[in-house]
Amino acid sequence: MAQQQKLTRVPAQKGSAVLHAIALSILCVISYWLITHLLAHVFPVSRDDDLLGGMWAVVATVFVYRYSYQQSTGAALSRMAATSLSFALCFVYLLFFPSQVWGMAALIGIGALAMSVLDRPDDVITTGITTAVVMVVAAISPDHAWKQPILRLLDTIVGVAVGVAGALIGLKSPYSRRPRREIENTGQAIPSNTMSSGHRNNVDGEGPRNGFSAIFRN
Repeated sequence: MAQQQKLTRVPAQKGSAVLHAIALSILCVISYWLITHLLAHVFPVSRDDDLLGGMWAVVATVFVYRYSYQQSTGAALSRMAATSLSFALCFVYLLFFPSQVWGMAALIGIGALAMSVLDRPDDVITTGITTAVVMVVAAISPDHAWKQPILRLLDTIVGVAVGVAGALIGLKSPYSRRPRREIENTGQAIPSNTMSSGHRNNVDGEGPRNGFSAIFRN
């Protein structure tokens, strides 16, 4: 009986992983298109800024779209918190000073300290990466460098919105299933065969309707 359950479970798990990958790819295309085609007409910028914006929106979508709706919304809040702080720091700095390596280092340090004080140490990395990207792009395009934080904030908002929308449509369904390995907030993967059904439900955060419980009911 156990062997039969295992044989029927593996194809379903692989199918869920394939569907998740396909959905993520489609969402990335949507994010890229929105920035490089739609918003480009609203906020006319150079072709290089268009491409960079598309890339940054895709990064935000990849960061947000996870294996459950709860994980996706949590990642969205984390991404927006980090981007908002980086936006504020870089915008104020670039209004008065040109982009320089020492300025970038100072902003990264200030951002790390601020996130630690706000009790969000997990967002230190994202804040630092966003700050570095904004400052380097501002150095490459020094004309109106203060616009870069605004553009990157818009890119992030679009990418996050697309990722959350995809999660709402594809992951909040009562019939959604997750891959074999469950990912907790710690970032460590837990093999499903080592967890009880009750613990799997707690990790999913969606009760018995999501995760492996749906597979075993079949």
